[in-house]
Amino acid sequence: MPDLHLKILCIGAHPDHRYTAQVVQDSAYLVVVPNICPDLAPLPRNPIFLYLEDHFQKPAPFATDIAVDISEVWDAHASQFYEWLPWVARRLWLDDNWSRPPCGPARAALNRRYRTERGREIQHAEAFELCEYGLRPSAAELEEMFPK
Repeated sequence: MPDLHLKILCIGAHPDHRYTAQVVQDSAYLVVVPNICPDLAPLPRNPIFLYLEDHFQKPAPFATDIAVDISEVWDAHASQFYEWLPWVARRLWLDDNWSRPPCGPARAALNRRYRTERGREIQHAEAFELCEYGLRPSAAELEEMFPK
């Protein structure tokens, strides 16, 4: 899928994140419409847009479409948070908020993806939900985008 574009919408608590995600979501369909932006050609096909799991339940609870094991890169992953949250009790905050073992729909998605035995052992994962305004890939296409 060489012409596939992937966008991840990270909503979260920060107003800038929510508003930016809303703008991306609202413009998702328009990227394939000619003459919306006269200086640019429309994309040949709509990209996939994904929501990153957070703990907010409104306006709708998160629905996991795919979960990915990030255990091997967990320590490096922490730098994403430390660079913009220097005033937070760093590792304690990260461990309390993002280091919980996956549960519920994310655990079920890991069990499907990695088989139940390995899925149960995964301690760090990121879960994503497909945005309905973008490409709706098949299970096989998701596996190709997120190789194990």
